[in-house]
Amino acid sequence: MTFTNNNRLMTNVPDSQTTTLTPVDTPFTSQPPEPQVKLDIEHALVEDDPRIWSDARKNVVLVIISGASMIAGLCVSIQNPANAQIEQELHATPSQISLSLSLFILVQGNFPVIWSAVSEFKGRKLVYLFSVALSILGSVIVAISRNIGLVIGMRVIQATGSGAIFAIGAATLADIYEPHQRGTMMGVYYSAPLLGPSLGPIVGGALTQGLSWRAVFWFLAVWGGVVFAAFFFLFHDTFRKERSLAYQTALKRQILEHKLRQAKDAAEIEDTHVSEKKTSEEGDEGQAAPKDVEAQPVVVPVADIKEIKLSLADVNPFPPYLRILSRRNNVAILIPSGLVFAFSFSITYTCARTLALYYDYDALRTGLVLLAYGIGSILGSILGGRWSDRTLARLKAANGGVSFPEMRLESTKIAMWFLPPSIVGYAWVCQERVNVAAICVMLFLAGFFLIWIYTSTLAYIVDANTGRSSSAVATNSSLRGVSAFVAAEIAVPLQDALGDGGLYTLWAGLMLIAQLLILLVLYKGKQWREASIERERERSG
Repeated sequence: MTFTNNNRLMTNVPDSQTTTLTPVDTPFTSQPPEPQVKLDIEHALVEDDPRIWSDARKNVVLVIISGASMIAGLCVSIQNPANAQIEQELHATPSQISLSLSLFILVQGNFPVIWSAVSEFKGRKLVYLFSVALSILGSVIVAISRNIGLVIGMRVIQATGSGAIFAIGAATLADIYEPHQRGTMMGVYYSAPLLGPSLGPIVGGALTQGLSWRAVFWFLAVWGGVVFAAFFFLFHDTFRKERSLAYQTALKRQILEHKLRQAKDAAEIEDTHVSEKKTSEEGDEGQAAPKDVEAQPVVVPVADIKEIKLSLADVNPFPPYLRILSRRNNVAILIPSGLVFAFSFSITYTCARTLALYYDYDALRTGLVLLAYGIGSILGSILGGRWSDRTLARLKAANGGVSFPEMRLESTKIAMWFLPPSIVGYAWVCQERVNVAAICVMLFLAGFFLIWIYTSTLAYIVDANTGRSSSAVATNSSLRGVSAFVAAEIAVPLQDALGDGGLYTLWAGLMLIAQLLILLVLYKGKQWREASIERERERSG
């Protein structure tokens, strides 16, 4: 609540998508009412607004969540060089080792929908601390495990904790950066977990060969401890309940329930008084019936309800999950996002197998080759994010200073021309067993153009779901996890059946379909999104 310079009181009234700042006449003025100013919920007035923090303070947040996300990216691939030792020492079967990896991917992708729901009520910092602590616990127990069953179970716990970073990290950036800055910052942030698939085999191979497979998980535990300390001492929570659509919806529901209870209590007291009055009139008319003080309703003003208690209904991940999927523009953009992640997992997984089988590469040399894919991805993430913001600014200026989320997707067109040819090129240099330098070049190009496109789609997912950025990113993470799980299960059988040439020619076709869906959102998404918002407003009354 704030006062304007003309002594008019401004009240902040949130609805499903916008915040209305309504001028209310005070006794000190008789000026005519001014027009209402509509603000989206992301720009509701808050104390200590994270959007106006200093660049240094924002950079601290960016570094911390990037460091945390790197752990999440490392957790899968860092185990691969240690699999042979784990299998031998714990008397595990190849299928059990595969299960420890695929279950990790599935849980890490899907559990964030719950972390996201909790963060929309309790804030980002509490979720970060609890989830990182859970990941550390899982890492420590894996490191001291004596049987494969415990390893699989604790890898699931580790995945449960590390999965929060992907969903809450992007939502944190949405808390502190304006839409025109998010492309660049998303690119910087997402470059950290992209290092995982490339650095994981190198770090894992060095630790396994120099020490043992257990050192891999002690390394993850120590890194997790450093990240936990950074969140505890240096991270300032970026969540503001006034800008959370989920929180405001729950608050409205509680206020409505409070009003209904008060009306019901008042009606019951009124019925009691009528009954007492009737009894008194039929009895001694000279004696007044005593007033039952305890029967009077206790009135709690609605203004006093400032905090809500978290209930199971509030953290139920399915309603926000389904709300995100109820919008056609979201479904159309989430499918390409899932395909991109599945491809990224598939190419690093099968490339390592190809290098081991046909080039006789060990884990360390394989990791160095895959570093080409990681470097390409990082450059694509950073440069693609900057290009995304520049494209949005250019189109906004051309549109009279008005922007909408779909404008950002225009920046993906340049990469679309090169991604399918890069994948086909990779397919056939692997199939023909040419010099490994050619594989490195094609890995670099595929990673560069793939993540160039993905950075813009991730920023769009956040921008197009105002007030629900955490839920939107969590839904994206869930679909990515399912896609990667499927890719992990079918990659080797398809590689054996079709060869690298056939498998990645097929993937080039799937990427072409993904690109067509992105273009569909570019040209039709605004219409779909606005129609969905209107339907949601009508349903909410």
